[in-house]
Amino acid sequence: MTAPASPAPISPAPITTPLTGLLGIRYPIVQSAMGYVAGPRLVAAVCEAGGLGMIASATMTLAELGAAIEETRAGTTGPFGVNVRADAPDAAQRVAMIIGAGVPVASFAQAPRPELITALKDAGVITIASVGARRHAEKVAAWGIDAVIATGGEGGGHTGAVPTSLLIPQVVDAVGVPVIAAGGFFDGRGLVAALAYGAAGIAMGTRFLLTSDSPVAEAVKKVYLAAGLDGTVVTRRVDGVPHRVLRTPLVDRLERGGPAATLARSARNALRFRAASGLSALDLLRAGRSMRRDGSLSWAQVLMAANTPMLLRAAMVDGRPDLGLMSSGQVAGVIADLPTCAELIERVVADARARLNGLAALTAAR
Repeated sequence: MTAPASPAPISPAPITTPLTGLLGIRYPIVQSAMGYVAGPRLVAAVCEAGGLGMIASATMTLAELGAAIEETRAGTTGPFGVNVRADAPDAAQRVAMIIGAGVPVASFAQAPRPELITALKDAGVITIASVGARRHAEKVAAWGIDAVIATGGEGGGHTGAVPTSLLIPQVVDAVGVPVIAAGGFFDGRGLVAALAYGAAGIAMGTRFLLTSDSPVAEAVKKVYLAAGLDGTVVTRRVDGVPHRVLRTPLVDRLERGGPAATLARSARNALRFRAASGLSALDLLRAGRSMRRDGSLSWAQVLMAANTPMLLRAAMVDGRPDLGLMSSGQVAGVIADLPTCAELIERVVADARARLNGLAALTAAR
């Protein structure tokens, strides 16, 4: 006799905010776009679990992006997004691909040009911009952006100096669009805190990287899990601008290296990235000119920026934490397990709901 099938797990009830209404998602949880990490496998898992997954396109060729969109669509019935570097030479082509493929959400790693926002909105695509300061949020909101991800200094990758607890209230007070809080979030307590600050949801990067659905090699995940709260460092020696990464022997060597060695390494990596990305030397020159104009970087810093894709690839794709770079938020120091995305999101939502009920009880009539 065949045993009866186990009942399907029951997902927590939705948490409704302006963000869930805007995006059509069950829970106000967004997976941050991470180069070489946020591909179809992770994105689809997040979407199926009720959040919003974002494909990180900056480290993909146009052809790879097209394939990633189709693979993601095949893996989920939920809405998903594509993240684009606004300063990429082919940013307009990527936006056209997003529109043509019917992707419902587009986000930007740098301040998008107004014409890119207009093109997407005219096609019915929801637009999100990442910001690290109130003035950046005010600028993109004036251009018609639909929502912003405000990332505090605790976040991984390129980061600012303002902590999340101060940045989020500032941005919420400055703009009239949904604000997604990022930088230091990993559980239900963080979601409740973000909602209390006035945000409409949270974005998590490192927490989603450290799931069983993440494509990152187990050897690399073990390095993250072993990190303490002091296990990250903000360095300018990778690409010339503040970048929060795991503290490793490689990073220590970069910190000790002289300017000449740094520039020589950057030049080699620029050539490797050109070959891997399919961009021409002219494309890279144009991108460098844009970075100088938009970010006020020197040519030396522009050249140093070529370090990031190749060093990230060594760890995230090749599985070599000894040779690669590992962007990381400070939350790596408090993460100790590798759940599935479904388990993680259900845990965060259940915890948040219990804490919201507990807070409500504090003000209940006696």
